Amino acid sequence: MPRALVSVSDKRGVVDFARGLAALGFEILSTGGTAKLLAEAGIPVRQVSDYTGFPEMLDGRVKTLHPKIHGGLLGRRDLPEHVRAMREHGIEPIDLVAVNLYPFRETIARPGTTLAEAIEQIDIGGPSMLRSAAKNHAQVTVIVDPDDYQPVLAELRAGGVTPETRRRLALKVFCATACYDGAIADYLGQGGTFHWGGRKALDMRYGENPHQAAALYGDFFRVAEPLHGKELSYNNVVDIDAALALAEEFRRGPEAAVAILKHNTPCGVGVGRDPLEAWERAYATDPESPFGGIVVSTRPWTLPLARAVDELFTEVLIAPDFEPDALELLRRKKARRLVRWHPDAAPAKAPALRGVTAGLLVQDADRAIEDPREARVVTRRAPTAEELRALAFAWRVVKHVKSNAIAFTTAERTLALGGGQTSRVEPVRNARARAERLGISLRGSVLASDAFFPFADGLEEAIAAGATAVIQPGGSTRDEEVIRAADAHGVAMVFTGVRHFRH
Repeated sequence: MPRALVSVSDKRGVVDFARGLAALGFEILSTGGTAKLLAEAGIPVRQVSDYTGFPEMLDGRVKTLHPKIHGGLLGRRDLPEHVRAMREHGIEPIDLVAVNLYPFRETIARPGTTLAEAIEQIDIGGPSMLRSAAKNHAQVTVIVDPDDYQPVLAELRAGGVTPETRRRLALKVFCATACYDGAIADYLGQGGTFHWGGRKALDMRYGENPHQAAALYGDFFRVAEPLHGKELSYNNVVDIDAALALAEEFRRGPEAAVAILKHNTPCGVGVGRDPLEAWERAYATDPESPFGGIVVSTRPWTLPLARAVDELFTEVLIAPDFEPDALELLRRKKARRLVRWHPDAAPAKAPALRGVTAGLLVQDADRAIEDPREARVVTRRAPTAEELRALAFAWRVVKHVKSNAIAFTTAERTLALGGGQTSRVEPVRNARARAERLGISLRGSVLASDAFFPFADGLEEAIAAGATAVIQPGGSTRDEEVIRAADAHGVAMVFTGVRHFRH
């Protein structure tokens, strides 16, 4: 009789899996809550303590750490000396292991978790069984991911799990236990260590340029689900990541928002009663740049929006969903990528990572956004209610423009954007020149700057363009000079005290 050990924290799919194993003639060993769940489902199950003859003890800390368990997993059936030793000590082979681990990461993610609570969620028996089974994967099937239950059952019903599958499953185990131990080390190390781990999701055709190899790792596709079109490229993924970060700023707002991005930076953002109106406002900022760009909507993609965007060549279209008639239209272009956004699948506290020579920079992601109504008014004139609305919009946009960054906006749309320059005045000049070329008036606009004005020249250039209110972090040694320039023209200005560099 084949033998399976099933003991899981994540109970998803385990009853159906165990029922399938029992139907194939497996004896099922289990522990604690899993054994109780299977028994209640009418599935024959044998407690590990009955199998080993040794009771669970120390509040369940010791239950599977026994030679009959690990000998059954590690013993090689093809070595006579292993077979003799197992027979001599009454150790039966265990052919399949389905185990997942205590929810350590989920526990430490909860506010207020104590060190004692975290330590109790450090699994010992689970990783030990998984690693034993994975080491002997030539003869033992090991499952750490419930998504593998049904494929394994299918292979068992077809005659047996293939060596290729056992090897693939063993690799998943070592990845899972490495990430698990890394999370524990990082938590206990209090910043002294950093581990990041994830399975390869995609081998890419090439990287940022054709001569560079590249691959995508982790759970990106859980957040950005490809629905249609060519395989995503390295640059597509970078742009999608930037688009989702920008869209997240507006996702919970009362209006639809649409952003157009190119080369990892916005070239137009708009809000409106519906996605089409938001698109029209975003597109009006710069009708030249959207060619070959990325478009993201915070609301489901509608047919009117699909018709409007279909007239242009775009690389990727992103939305929380696509209405059926819109999807049908957009799928007519075979190469265009369509991506469904799952915002709730994004980790709430994932750090921002950046590779450097012989190292890795790790920081908190820039999720902060300040309310202009709570910012410090530093000029004689305070912003009007309408200017405050516009400043709130501009401040959400400018943090996603490459520094040095500025944004001229109204409360509903961007008018001109400038970024990626080596001085603070140059992006203002560039944005003003582009607006003039496109016939966009900046009269009555507001201006956001991602960092302080080191001199008054950048502000004076914005005022000359027509800006009437400004939001910036403040903190320059020449703040008073900048404030005097604003007061001289009756311009309102607020300091947030927080900068949003994006290098």
